[in-house]
Amino acid sequence: MSRKHPVVAITGSSGAGTSTVTDTFQQIFEREGIKAAIVHGDAFHRYDRAGMKRARQEAADAGRPEFSHFGAEANLFEDLEALFRQYGENGTGKIRDYVHDNEEAAFYRQPPGTFTTWQDLPAGTDLLYYEGLHGAVQTDTVDVARHVDLRIGVVPIINLEWIQKLHRDRTKRGYSTEAVTDTILRRMPDYVHYIVPQFSNTHINFQRVPIVDTSNPFIASWIPTPDESMTVIRFADPRGIDFPYLLSMIDGSFMSRANSIVVPGGKMPLAMQLILTPWIWRLVENARKERAR
Repeated sequence: MSRKHPVVAITGSSGAGTSTVTDTFQQIFEREGIKAAIVHGDAFHRYDRAGMKRARQEAADAGRPEFSHFGAEANLFEDLEALFRQYGENGTGKIRDYVHDNEEAAFYRQPPGTFTTWQDLPAGTDLLYYEGLHGAVQTDTVDVARHVDLRIGVVPIINLEWIQKLHRDRTKRGYSTEAVTDTILRRMPDYVHYIVPQFSNTHINFQRVPIVDTSNPFIASWIPTPDESMTVIRFADPRGIDFPYLLSMIDGSFMSRANSIVVPGGKMPLAMQLILTPWIWRLVENARKERAR
């Protein structure tokens, strides 16, 4: 952690909705005049698209079919930890981007499924903002979480997560239900060992829970809407959280435990604004004061 150069990390698995949280943070940054260095987690995958295909086949041939983007072998955990450490020390570091599709390929002028070259972070930023799979990961050799000043987990219940992934991969990537199911099964060991434990390392978790039947996600015709969901917001340390204020500002909210508030799914962006704006503001103001000394 760093008093002068704070790091904020949003952690969630594929299809969990971290991009929605990023939209909320971008609104906060713009409104509060905060200059953020943006880091996307897939930039720290070890392999580009072609390389990942080869590595996955090699792992399968060696009797390790569970090889996936969720696990340590397919990621640069050491590099990610080094970036967070370096940024915390002096506000610098190097990042790159992963080119996802043709639209990004036109922007970066290189093929989809490849990485851009490593570049220096922009100078004079107020904080580093990470969004991806491993913002709070810990292993026997790496501890990314300890360098992060604010760790936020975004995790729908598992059936909803699968529904979102199935719909995204079928509609946007043209995959069959069987192919997506195979991916879910192959990733499960790494999901259990690398993704799930991070949500015990977070300061805040936002967990979306549908209030409609999602008992068989593999035949679901549509993704439950925010109005068909509730969001459970859990604070690791509830001290200092003004729960009466939040309950008064968010219609339909209630306390489920001493450290948890439940809000209607459609009110999740409002809840994030109310909870995260003062948190980010304090981090940035304290950092600015420290750097001015």
